[in-house]
Amino acid sequence: MSTHVEPTIESSAEVPNTPLSLAGLVSALNAQRGRPRLEQIYEWLERAEITREELEPYLGFKEGNYWRHRVCRNEFAEMLVLCWRPGHRTPIHDHNGSHGVVRVYDGVMWETIFVFDDEKGLSYKSGRERSQGEVTGSDIPDIHQLGNPEVSGQNLITIHIYAPPLGVLKTYKVGSPEVDLYTPDDSQS
Repeated sequence: MSTHVEPTIESSAEVPNTPLSLAGLVSALNAQRGRPRLEQIYEWLERAEITREELEPYLGFKEGNYWRHRVCRNEFAEMLVLCWRPGHRTPIHDHNGSHGVVRVYDGVMWETIFVFDDEKGLSYKSGRERSQGEVTGSDIPDIHQLGNPEVSGQNLITIHIYAPPLGVLKTYKVGSPEVDLYTPDDSQS
């Protein structure tokens, strides 16, 4: 299965080279006149100085799965805050035409990277741990899984920016050449 995606011009509006609050990140995203580059998003999240008070409206945890809280979205990018209990994780996925950057706000995040071969299917490539303040990026067509390890014993809060906004994602299973589709759930339940 293939999806045709119209090329998007990557164009970044100038953003002052100062620390960015949550409101500053929203302003930067809303000022864009094209899809921001992966490197630009990475740089914004690296210098972000976001307070707990700013995040408070987007914090909430639920049982069974992580909770996605949308901060802003436009045609070029979106920002989410994800709240994870120990043991919560994403499906193994790619971003189906979007690149994304994640900053660990609080807690410990595990990221597992995979490679896909049309005949052999999906296989493990590497894993890494990210701690508070660390930033990681995912380009097109990277395949990964994020999660809060059960053994962390603590909640995890992450800030995500995707360009363009996520739509339907491709999901994978280790050892299988089968690719499924998954739509992230932004509902409040």
